[in-house]
Order: sequence, then C-alpha cells, then structure tokens
Amino acid sequence: MNDLLVIRVIFIGLLSCAAYFLHPFDTEGPLAALIGAIVGGAIVAFEIRIKQVSLKRLIGAAFGSVLGILGAYLISLVIGQVSTSYNTVHFLQVALLAVMTYCGLVVGAAKGDMLNLAALGGLFGGEKVTKNTFKILDTSVIIDGRIADIVETGFVDGTLVIPQFVLRELQLVADSSDSMKRNRGRRGLDVLQRIQKMPQLNIQILEDDFPNVREVDMKLIELAKVYDCKIVTNDFNLNKVAQLHGVEVLNINELANALKPVVLPGETMRVFILKEGKEYNQGVAYLDDGTMVVVDNARKMISKTIDIAVTSVLQTTAGKMIFGRFDERTHTVHEKERPERREPAPAANAGT
Repeated sequence: MNDLLVIRVIFIGLLSCAAYFLHPFDTEGPLAALIGAIVGGAIVAFEIRIKQVSLKRLIGAAFGSVLGILGAYLISLVIGQVSTSYNTVHFLQVALLAVMTYCGLVVGAAKGDMLNLAALGGLFGGEKVTKNTFKILDTSVIIDGRIADIVETGFVDGTLVIPQFVLRELQLVADSSDSMKRNRGRRGLDVLQRIQKMPQLNIQILEDDFPNVREVDMKLIELAKVYDCKIVTNDFNLNKVAQLHGVEVLNINELANALKPVVLPGETMRVFILKEGKEYNQGVAYLDDGTMVVVDNARKMISKTIDIAVTSVLQTTAGKMIFGRFDERTHTVHEKERPERREPAPAANAGT
C-alpha cells in the first residue's frame, strides 16, 4: 500500500512538472503546475474508483461509450449540413458527443452485470472461474477457529481472502482493555497464523476498502459484490443481510448443524440432565456437540443420566434443539457418573 502511494505521488509530481515547463493553454508556470497536479489527482481518483468496479461493468461501460461516440458522430454529420451559425453547429456537435458518450457509459455499466463472461471462453471465461473460487473470511469466523480445521481437511478450495479492514478490526479486538475480547482477538490472530502455514492453501490479503461504508459487515458485502465471490462467516445477521443483497454465504454453523447426528421423533436417547428448564418440570441436557436437549418431566433428574423419548426436533440456521420426554414407568435412570461433554455451542444457548 505504501509503495502504491509513492507511485501515485510521483505520477502527480511528474504531471505537475511537465505542465510547469510546457505551459499548456498558454498558462504561466505556477498555474500550469497547479493544473497538472489537479489533472493527476483526478486520474488517481479515477484509478482508485475503477479498481472497485467488476470486469463485467467495465466491459459494458466501454462498449456503451463506443456506441455512444459512434452514434454522436453519425448524427453530427447530419447537424453539420444544417444552415446555421458555425459556433452553434459546433456547440451542438460537442454537446451531442458528451451526452451520448455519458449515456452509453452509464447504461452500459448498468447492464454490464447481465453479461456472461464465462460463455466467451478464453481469458474472460477463466476470469469468471477464478473469481468464484474466492472466499472472504469475516472477523467472527476467524475468531471462531473452526475454519482452520475445515481447511485442513481439504473441503475448502480456491483462495481465502482476508480484507485489510477485517485485520484492523481483529487487531482492535486483540488490543482491547477487556480481557475476554483481548483473548478472542489473540485467538483469531493465532488461527490466521495457523492457516497461513498450510502449504495447500492460497491466502490473499486485499487492500480494497470502502471509506463511505462504516460497518464492517456492509464492507464485506460490497467487496463480495465487486469480486463476485462468497463470504465465509458464522454471523447469523450477516448471513441474512448478505442473502438480501444477493451475496452467497458459507455459514460454518449451518455446516456444523448438517454434520450433527440425525435424531427422529420416537427414538430413544441417553442424556445427562444438567440443569432445570424454563418451563415447569423441565430439565435441560446437552449432547457432545453442544446441541441443547429440553426434557419434560425431568426436573427431578438433575445430575442424573436417563433415557428419554424424542418428541420433536427444531432445526434453524442458528442451531438445533431437541425436545424429549422422560417417563419413569418406561425409561431407565442410570446412576453412573456424569459423562464428559463439550461446552454448549453459542447457537444452542441463543435458542434458550
């Protein structure tokens, strides 16, 4: 980023010096240098903006501009035959050229998203495939850490993209005065180091930013639109907002839910009742993967392992909940010690 900034400053300086010595439009040295610097700054601003535009829009805008210029030229030939003042004819020709070029540029860019570059094959077809293999990581999925295990298994291919603004947010969390946030941030940095050491994976850090967008989630969505790629997250709200914007999302929580054992109503399962439920005479248990199990008639069975009958299963994008019933007449109470289990998953806790 610093190297690019130096190149931009040198470019503006060269244009300013050239204008100072060449005196364009018969202007004096200092004024000419100022004009050169303004033109250089405008070109750099255009370069920064055009980097955020997709290839399809660029092709559409270029094609629309060419058609606009061609149409303006043909109409100008007709206007040139009109018997009116010389200045009026030239003004109409210049105005027509500007209007049709502008309209072609805007309309072409707007319709460019409808282009199917993959159908063209060659360079454009390859560009489309390459972009779709990009997967952008957000802050929450990096801190979560499970993405490293998934990548290690080889189920994720292509290029993992880490935006610079996500790294900044992760660093702010790691430098937080709150010890819990600080530990989460440092965990995220450790996960990134682990991913970068995997030889089979391509990691790319993008400098692209959207200064006019404040929220990191919206920046991720805009970046995914620019590169036509997917976002990897475990953030429920980001998942929903991205889908509203037409951006594909790979949700780690949904993957984890899909891999959980299937439990059907009527089946019998053995659980350890950990605590009292919210409703009357309910007990709460957790499976090894953190799935919450709400058991009716199990309030008196706290700290015991019992058999229950599954009555229903609630599956959402935020997690899975299992509902069951304990019947003293048909189900067994096991007096063995509490089985080892993992801590309840955040998504399951949210369901309570």
